[in-house]
Amino acid sequence: MNTPQPKTDLKNLTQEQLVGFVESLGQPAFRGRQLLAWIYKPGITDFAQMTDLAKEFRAILAETATMSRFDDAQVECSRDGAVKFAFRLEDGQLIESVLIPEEDRTTLCVSSQVGCAMGCDFCLTGTMGFIRNLTTAEIINQVCAVRDWALAHDRAPLTNLVFMGMGEPLANLAHLLDAIAILTEQRGLDFSNRRITVSTCGLVPQMQQLGDLTDVNLAVSLHAANDAVRGRLMPINKRYPLAQLIEACRTYRQKRRKRIMFEYTLLEGINDSDADAGQLADLLRGVPCKINLLAVNPAGNPAYKSPGQDRILRFQRILRDRGYTVFIRQSRGEDIAAACGQLAGKGWEETVAGKDGEVDGRADGCSEVSPLSP
Repeated sequence: MNTPQPKTDLKNLTQEQLVGFVESLGQPAFRGRQLLAWIYKPGITDFAQMTDLAKEFRAILAETATMSRFDDAQVECSRDGAVKFAFRLEDGQLIESVLIPEEDRTTLCVSSQVGCAMGCDFCLTGTMGFIRNLTTAEIINQVCAVRDWALAHDRAPLTNLVFMGMGEPLANLAHLLDAIAILTEQRGLDFSNRRITVSTCGLVPQMQQLGDLTDVNLAVSLHAANDAVRGRLMPINKRYPLAQLIEACRTYRQKRRKRIMFEYTLLEGINDSDADAGQLADLLRGVPCKINLLAVNPAGNPAYKSPGQDRILRFQRILRDRGYTVFIRQSRGEDIAAACGQLAGKGWEETVAGKDGEVDGRADGCSEVSPLSP
């Protein structure tokens, strides 16, 4: 007995790969471009809805292909307006994404892996260890699912994407690059490159590939200005120490006027002194950059505490006096474990779910929290 071939998930395919797929089915190349435009239209869940494709071709697609989607997520709202989504994958693993509405933009924080192998000492995701990479479709489906949820619940549309969720994006580079190609393709999800930011803890060779192959924004998680402290906080520093990382940033290929964003989490008594600020200013000299300061979030490691607001402001002032553009990033979603460094897929099994898996988020400041499907 012949074993049936598994169906191809079309959301794993870039436009170029879709063209190759339809040609393998005996179809002209332009059918692949047509197909891409249909796949990412809101509400399209069945090939029968693709009315400008021949019925025979639609029948072939139904036999050979599928369009995966996340439609049974649990959703929880923070008092500050952030919304956390938990997606159950086909193998039972759980990933999380966070929607962050602001006055001038609506940002989705996207995950790239289940768990993380980087082991940063203050990050809860790092305590999970590495489980597996997400497929291209699993990356893309986070964006599609939250887009559809926002439409169904009369929320502002997504404008920005940041790969700062679970996992190290550049450790899943092949699937990340395919996802970026789909996200930025006009027939796909049509995001601007300048509205997408990829964050890394400092995988130097992959940084260089990202700069060569895309025009998206780069954010580097720095968190210390010397190797002794950074090596203690971030094991990756032993493989790519600061001198190597900063040189890669200095030579990073990017469009004119673009600047690398350096993320710096302030830890009381560890990396938040005046001397640390001066050392950071010296380290980044000559690198076109902006600096994001963030107080550490409670993430399961009581050894790290947030410095007071006065200390954060002084750290910012020292850097500004040295000529840097410095922002203080306000933590969002801390009350629902959705803030930076808190994503670990924990607690959802213990959540009291209502009808059809609906999570009652009203106690957390939501007027309505529901599954993705209205």
